[in-house]
Amino acid sequence: MPATSDSVKVAVRVRPFNQREKNAGSQCIISMRDKTTVIKNPETGDTKSFAYDHSYWSHDGCTENPSGIYEPESGSSYADQKCLFSDLGQGVLDNAWQGYNAALFAYGQTGSGKSYSMIGYGANKGIVPITCEELFKAIEANTDKKKQLRVFFSMLEIYNEQVRDLLVKEKAPHGGLKVRQNPKTGFYVEGLKQVPVRSYREIEKLMENGTINRTTASTNMNATSSRSHMVITIRFEQVMVNETGQSNTRSSDINLVDLAGSERADSTGATGDRLKEGSAINQSLSTLGNVISALADQAMGKKKVLVPYRDSVLTKLLQSALGGNSRTIMIAALSPADINYDETLSTLRYADRAKKIQNNATVNESPTDRLIRELKEENARLMAVLKKQGGGDTSGIDLNDNDIQQMLEDNQRKMVDMQMSWEQRLEQARQNWERSHVTDAREEDAEWKHLPYITNVNEDPQLSGVIKHILKKGCTVIGRQGPGDNAIQLRGLGIQPKHVEIETDGTAAFLTPNSPAAVVCVNGIRVRERSRIQHQDRLKIGSGSLFLYIGYPRERKDDVTTYDYDYLMTELAEHDGVSVDIATPRSDHPVHDVANRILFQEFVNLMPKIAEANAVSEELKRFTKFEPLVRSESSHDPKGTAPGKEVMVKVTNNKTKKVWIWSASKFYNRKDLMDELYHKSLDGESTILTRDKDPFWDPVEDVFLGSCHIMLQSISYCAEVDEHFTVHNYHGKEEAVVHVQLLPCNEKGKIIEDDIILEPIDLLGKSLNFMCQIPQCMSVRWINEDASRGVECRFTMPFQKSARTKSVYHKSFVEFDFKQQYTYKAITQKILDYLQTNSLVLELWGKQVNEDQQLHVSAINNGVDHKETQTLKPSDSTNDVLDQLKSRENELETLRGDYEQVRKDNFRLKQSLMKTEDRLKRIDMKTKTAPPQQKKASRERMMSAVKASATHAPLNGVESDSQTGTLDLEFAMALRDFFRDVREVQNGMKDMKDYASTTKQNVGANGLKSSFEEHERKIVKIDDTLNKCLNSLKKSAASALRKSRPGTEK
Repeated sequence: MPATSDSVKVAVRVRPFNQREKNAGSQCIISMRDKTTVIKNPETGDTKSFAYDHSYWSHDGCTENPSGIYEPESGSSYADQKCLFSDLGQGVLDNAWQGYNAALFAYGQTGSGKSYSMIGYGANKGIVPITCEELFKAIEANTDKKKQLRVFFSMLEIYNEQVRDLLVKEKAPHGGLKVRQNPKTGFYVEGLKQVPVRSYREIEKLMENGTINRTTASTNMNATSSRSHMVITIRFEQVMVNETGQSNTRSSDINLVDLAGSERADSTGATGDRLKEGSAINQSLSTLGNVISALADQAMGKKKVLVPYRDSVLTKLLQSALGGNSRTIMIAALSPADINYDETLSTLRYADRAKKIQNNATVNESPTDRLIRELKEENARLMAVLKKQGGGDTSGIDLNDNDIQQMLEDNQRKMVDMQMSWEQRLEQARQNWERSHVTDAREEDAEWKHLPYITNVNEDPQLSGVIKHILKKGCTVIGRQGPGDNAIQLRGLGIQPKHVEIETDGTAAFLTPNSPAAVVCVNGIRVRERSRIQHQDRLKIGSGSLFLYIGYPRERKDDVTTYDYDYLMTELAEHDGVSVDIATPRSDHPVHDVANRILFQEFVNLMPKIAEANAVSEELKRFTKFEPLVRSESSHDPKGTAPGKEVMVKVTNNKTKKVWIWSASKFYNRKDLMDELYHKSLDGESTILTRDKDPFWDPVEDVFLGSCHIMLQSISYCAEVDEHFTVHNYHGKEEAVVHVQLLPCNEKGKIIEDDIILEPIDLLGKSLNFMCQIPQCMSVRWINEDASRGVECRFTMPFQKSARTKSVYHKSFVEFDFKQQYTYKAITQKILDYLQTNSLVLELWGKQVNEDQQLHVSAINNGVDHKETQTLKPSDSTNDVLDQLKSRENELETLRGDYEQVRKDNFRLKQSLMKTEDRLKRIDMKTKTAPPQQKKASRERMMSAVKASATHAPLNGVESDSQTGTLDLEFAMALRDFFRDVREVQNGMKDMKDYASTTKQNVGANGLKSSFEEHERKIVKIDDTLNKCLNSLKKSAASALRKSRPGTEK
């Protein structure tokens, strides 16, 4: 029968707000009219329109009937589940009856409503169950005795490029089921169980069993359903006998596909990640996008397009559905919330490409005898190939003996199945079911109806509440799966051998963690001792095993609960310090409000993944810690008001002390690779990797530590800036204190003192020169944590090139000695406005040495005695220690030089003080010999000058002939205070000199570290005191000079 060409039908459906979006005050950005869907950018208000075969509005306008089914309100455009089946599912059934293959797959981000459309929830059945129901209704209505109708059901999951049969309880073979290719029928899964069924009730049981297996695997393998694809295949056969007694078989494969969450579709190309190839977890979804794009290009007439079906397991199995022998429908599930704008727009574009794909469907009909004959011929060909390879001739053959043997067995099984009667196959399926499943008690007698239990909470609502662990009277131990007497065995991350006990006495339940390492959270709060748990309490066991506690029947007043996965994640985020207020709408800042809500959701989504990554690191002994970090643009903004924020991940290797900052997309990509490594360890495979393949490692990089903002307004007044500024990180914590000087100077770089202008506007058209100096940085926490590290400062002066200081290692008291002159040839209004309103952002960056270059000085740092250090080989560690000793000796010599310089400065200051004291005596003598009225006036002027110096008020009405005396008096008082304070510096330097001579005599390995630490502490203390003295003297002198000018105002 000739093929019919038709395009893939595409429908989009928008769901209601979920609880998290309601809490965040989200706004709806989707609107629909007929077949057109419009999306609005929440920040700009711009809209984009897309046209599809169907646009379903399921956001609002519905009411719940007594049976729990949502129905459209009067006059509403709400599209319910029946509407979807009528437009889409009925077409799938019609195609099946005609003998065409049919496919229906749902695409969209996690939580967008894919599973609801496909499977449904509660009384609101989705397309899959309704399609199955209607199929069996039609089969039961069949009265044609010459037509036998057969239905087969299979259910598989694709995760990490491995196929797992969900209808089989046993553990899947290593590497999953094999995907093979038949030259005529295409790709298929070898050994996949196809169960013959006679009613929809049997399909329901199989789906329930498959869902339990899927949920159990999800918990054990640290995977969520949002990362796996589920494919349900219903094979419908019509065997018709003609008048001559020959039978023809018309078959149709109905593939119903629930795809993984689309938010990871592009994570394999994580920006800036050296491991760009990503993990196999994302391979199927990213390849599906490439296949759809290639097929769309083909449909648009593009030549020589290679469609990469073979690049992933999913696209191999969907080859007939996409551009092949099938009639295909795609449902794109949309979130209506503004916080999901980017993902929703991506889904709409994806669906827009898919509708261009052209398929060529043909009726699958052939004589039954011919099918058997073709299988026999195929087996004969394979046997010939096997013999040929046994003779040593393998030219042109790419199959090994094991592959051929497996194909022979598969073909033999198909022939046996085809030769069996339908009744025999149904009876065999019934017997297999009874052997593999223990007969359950009747539902009304189930234990969970009468006893308390914990039930799982999953990211996919379809998988929540599937697993129920009964809590019988007495003590129930929950622990790691394996040998032991644990009543409830879990295989998730972070589960201890005996993790927690839950004790019930018939009236109440109590929970007790078994060890300090056992992480147990109740309602988001870490529990460390015996605690009572109440009905519907939320439990987190280990890193990510989530459960809901259901109490005794008398406590279950209403089992309708809002405690879903989103609720638990938000609750955990709150108790981890992330405030829900971030997501609270603010009417005066609508744009920032959207950004904050997006930030909050990203943070909440990231938290469980970070917990899992930390648990994987601990399990694999990688010594790596992951922490969430919010990068704030205000730390880099000259005004300090930029609203932009980004969720990032801080990565620290606790063994090597190396630190990296990863973007969220890079972390997700690495997390997938870590999961793969973890799965290998569970399977007993080696997890030893080279550095370039290790997801826990990266080459060393510079790390942003923090910044400080230095207001540039003083420069516009030609006034100096000479201050110590605190460097704060993104969290507002102090990282260091940096000394910064911005000093006015002339064209040759000579510092100009006390040349302040009154009005900045006077600078217009004139040149401006100033010197930027960064002498030192103190109390650097980054280096205090690890002495092998270093720091440097970076900044960009307005309208100038970026600059940075030299990099200094190993010292928490860093001497940058940075000095650079900046010249503006002609000040414009633009430059002046910038100086008046902006600041200079000085960034402190952490430097790290490569592990191969890092000095191994643990012997000294840990106080290892001389005998132990002698066991080191002379060629490596001993040389490192000697180099370090030499470096410390050089530092000591530098300190001695600094001491001599301070001593000389002290001598010069003493000489200056003696001269000032002589001048002060002459002033006092002059005052004593003056007439009484002049004495009184002079005394009043002196007191006024002292008061003005203390309050920095201007001196008005002071005659010019008395300014010199007042100036000298102020200088004298300032110098007297200075030398009173500098005596402490002198005493400190004397102590340092004595301590230095003592240290020379005791330079052994044992006391070296403590000696230098004491040196450093004393020097920092002396330096701080001296700086305070100098700053005080400088301010007093500058104040006196300003007041000495006639008519000068503050």
